[in-house]
Amino acid sequence: MTSPCIDIHSHFFPKNAPNFAAKFGESSGPWVTLHDHSDGTGMMMLGDKPFRPVHSALWDAQARIKELDANHVETQIICATPVMFAYDAPAEQAAYVASAYNDLALAMCADSSGRLRTLAQVPLQDSALACRELTRAMRAGCVGVQIGNHVGPREMDDEGIVAFLQHCVEENAAVLVHPWDMLGGERLKRWMSAWTVAMPAETQFGIMAMILGGAFDRLPAELRICFAHGGGGFPYLLGRLENAWHRRDIVRGISLHPPSHYLNRFSVDSAVFDPRALRLLVDTMGADHIMVGSDAPFPLGEEHIGDLVRNQPGLTEVHRQQVLTENARNFFRL
Repeated sequence: MTSPCIDIHSHFFPKNAPNFAAKFGESSGPWVTLHDHSDGTGMMMLGDKPFRPVHSALWDAQARIKELDANHVETQIICATPVMFAYDAPAEQAAYVASAYNDLALAMCADSSGRLRTLAQVPLQDSALACRELTRAMRAGCVGVQIGNHVGPREMDDEGIVAFLQHCVEENAAVLVHPWDMLGGERLKRWMSAWTVAMPAETQFGIMAMILGGAFDRLPAELRICFAHGGGGFPYLLGRLENAWHRRDIVRGISLHPPSHYLNRFSVDSAVFDPRALRLLVDTMGADHIMVGSDAPFPLGEEHIGDLVRNQPGLTEVHRQQVLTENARNFFRL
């Protein structure tokens, strides 16, 4: 019998998203829209440019549930595609967008017989508005919040972002940090390198900012925060960072402890796609700090959700069940 799993990292986009360009003016945006091909497939558009080919599980709860059943997924947590964040829009616009998307995500979950749960999005460029929307969304039924790993030049140790994370603790809201707005420019336009190279780097930099920028030292241990894509390059390059922290004072920032001290302060998902990478992740983070994440239903997501963990050699059954279901239940209070 195949063990069920809880997938904590998947995405959605509503079929009938509001026309934000009409509301805010044609010079605003660009906004994300969906071109439905009426055959179960579609194209996400960013303004007038194709962004990503998609299929109906992205917006149709019943199509999603069929995929969950086929993959033995007990519960799946959905969240915005980062291009929906609107962090570069005026804060009041981003707050309106977040509220609209959160309500549409909750509506999709309401059509899933309890199989889908959702994370909120917030206008992170304005911490007061972000806190307000988080409170509203949690009251409405969200199980946590997804944020990007930076807002322009403001990193995870920024005072406004730290204040928002403190509010997450007060609201008992779990946090998923997803890379976005990737570094690299023109050099990374070939081979989807923004996704395969820059995304892991962004995630690593987000974790480093929390550590070296002193955010973990300023925030209570009750903060439940998870970084997507297995923590990006962080687990593999921890030794390099640790060595630098001990040997060069300019590396240490304002952190009170070396990087390895903070490994129990955050979790990661399992979206690493290779048993060797997952082995390293377990050895570095511990099985109690890893949850299944698929990145479904996008083309670069795990094709058979949870199978990397189900088939991982060397995992005890206790650790396997922690990663498949138990950690997620505890982390998201499911």
